[in-house]
Amino acid sequence: MSAHGTPIPMSSERGGPLKGEAHVPGDKSISHRSLILGALSVGETKVTGLLEGQDVLDTGKAMRAFGAEVEKRGETWHVHGVGVGGFSEPDNVIDCGNAGTGVRLIMGAMATSPIAATFTGDASLNKRPMARVTDPLALFGARAYGRSGGRLPMTILGATSPVPVRYATPMPSAQVKSAVLLAGLNAPGETVVIEREATRDHSERMLTGFGASVTTEDTPEGRVITLVGRPELKPQTIVVPRDPSSAAFPVCAALIVEGSDVLVPNIGLNPTRAGLFFTLQDMGADLTFENMREEGGEPVADLRARFSPNLKGIEVPPERAASMIDEYPVLSVVAACAEGITHMPGVKELRVKESDRIDAMATGLRAAGVAVDEGEDWWTVHGCGRGAVPGGATVKTHLDHRIAMSFLVLGMASKAPMTLDDGGAIATSFPIFEGLMTGLGARITRGATETA
Repeated sequence: MSAHGTPIPMSSERGGPLKGEAHVPGDKSISHRSLILGALSVGETKVTGLLEGQDVLDTGKAMRAFGAEVEKRGETWHVHGVGVGGFSEPDNVIDCGNAGTGVRLIMGAMATSPIAATFTGDASLNKRPMARVTDPLALFGARAYGRSGGRLPMTILGATSPVPVRYATPMPSAQVKSAVLLAGLNAPGETVVIEREATRDHSERMLTGFGASVTTEDTPEGRVITLVGRPELKPQTIVVPRDPSSAAFPVCAALIVEGSDVLVPNIGLNPTRAGLFFTLQDMGADLTFENMREEGGEPVADLRARFSPNLKGIEVPPERAASMIDEYPVLSVVAACAEGITHMPGVKELRVKESDRIDAMATGLRAAGVAVDEGEDWWTVHGCGRGAVPGGATVKTHLDHRIAMSFLVLGMASKAPMTLDDGGAIATSFPIFEGLMTGLGARITRGATETA
């Protein structure tokens, strides 16, 4: 079943080259944070380019439930915030749909206010572990009551007298780091997060932009991020750059579909997010960065991707994983179309995303005729070579938008079509995916099929 309705079977097949410009949606990570930090500011924050996927819209609804005013007028979203510590107790359960980022960041934002809130989500989100966030939030004084295994539905009782926290993240997770920093906003003194491996730093950049005091220092024990609590956040005017995780799909499709030449404008190239593009270049991709510039404190460029007939498998550096964790599914599609073996170590975080993404991709790739080996923290794709992936499989997406889009990209280059049991989850992050890709020349259709 789809995340928000009945299943939507979809399929894709090989066609002509992909040509043109791909205007992908706004960055999902920055969109979530724009709404949350706007709600924690005093005054009106204005946001253009917001990703209007279901995940972000659910975060907007949650901010309204906590007392902020969130509305769209024309092409601009307006957020009238209530200030740090100003959240009111919601009247109803907060439904975060499929948004793992949304629910974890929102939990952090409310955990140091003396209010209670109950969170739920769709079938996929309710399977995902929340203890990685609720454990550090408990150090502030918050309490969490959920299903066994620390899963949603879950009620959070915010701390009545929060204390600052010093916390070393046990896994590389921008969501955990961000939840702790957001909780630290309403705690006195300094809240400190220590990361052994640096993760995407949108929260630090945006907190600073909204007026919080945030310092970052690289030390022998890792990256140490210090936030001074109880600032008055100042409203901002934000132009959201386009999402590099969404850009990954038209970029990777262009690399493996013969004759393609696609320009993807205005992509955010934050160094904590751009690992996929450097990995593709290491594989021999004809991928260039044009019109490099900086907008709103974030590096931005136009990406040009051309068909690359000589892609080679590589050993992906494990230290790169945090900067491309959401892109491994579509990277595995490129690896399937390359010559040789692509080994991807240090990726255990993929096991606890919207689905177990290693298992979901490995199962689907094998059904399409691609050899895959896997372990708890790694996986290896044995490339079939240019135009040689058999395809012809129907795969389960497990309500995971990135699994769905990845297999549709594979179908554009495989010998036989690829079919999804349900593509409905794509709307959570990339609602214009189908129209954008068909506009470039892809052959994507909807219709029921039998699941293999």
